[in-house]
Amino acid sequence: MAYLLDQLTIEQHLLALLPGANPSFAQSLHPDVENMLGLRVPDVRDLARRIVKSRTWQEYLAAPGTHYMEERMLHGLVLGFIPVTDIEEYLHRVSRFVAVINSWSVCDVFSFSGNHTFAKRHADRLWSYLRERMRSDAEYEVRFGVVMSMKHFIDEQHILSLLDDYTAIRHEGYYAQMAVAWAVAECFIKQPEATLSVLQDMRLPKWTHNKAIRKICESLRVDSATKQRLKELKIKTRD
Repeated sequence: MAYLLDQLTIEQHLLALLPGANPSFAQSLHPDVENMLGLRVPDVRDLARRIVKSRTWQEYLAAPGTHYMEERMLHGLVLGFIPVTDIEEYLHRVSRFVAVINSWSVCDVFSFSGNHTFAKRHADRLWSYLRERMRSDAEYEVRFGVVMSMKHFIDEQHILSLLDDYTAIRHEGYYAQMAVAWAVAECFIKQPEATLSVLQDMRLPKWTHNKAIRKICESLRVDSATKQRLKELKIKTRD
């Protein structure tokens, strides 16, 4: 039997949000994703809150839908609001979500329940969990590990290991490579000395190396002199 919230299926709830949607814009940001409604993320997040507040979230998580991209997004957003009483059970639920990620936005909009408080409370376990994701053969699982580690572990304690993990990634998927470039740029902004050595030693694949430098140079948090020095580290490519 399908899960119901206020006597409506999840699909019915999502379709009811279509008046506020912008499908053409959403499709332009996700050219390779099918079955997209183009709903506003705040609207999907509000639906996730309603599911959790109804205290029927366990029933919902027993069989979340995957037809629409927004159904997959909703799955992750619900996980960001549920109570965590057992870390292993919770991470098992997260892994089920990671397995159905099919776009960068479904990945990046996710937050662990409790966000930074959760990450601090379960730092050791979460650190090992995310490192496992980065070693995956699945493009979006790699991206998930990279993006979530970027959100929670760019600090003095983890920076060297984090950069080792990022530079070890050789997944050829665009969204995995882009995540690494983004994360390395964030590492440079927050831990510039350690990250600069990675760029000077050219430990990243050429495309990722150059993209990371480009993203650093696009940041308003980096001064112009530093940007100019970094541009000199770009690897030249053949036309």
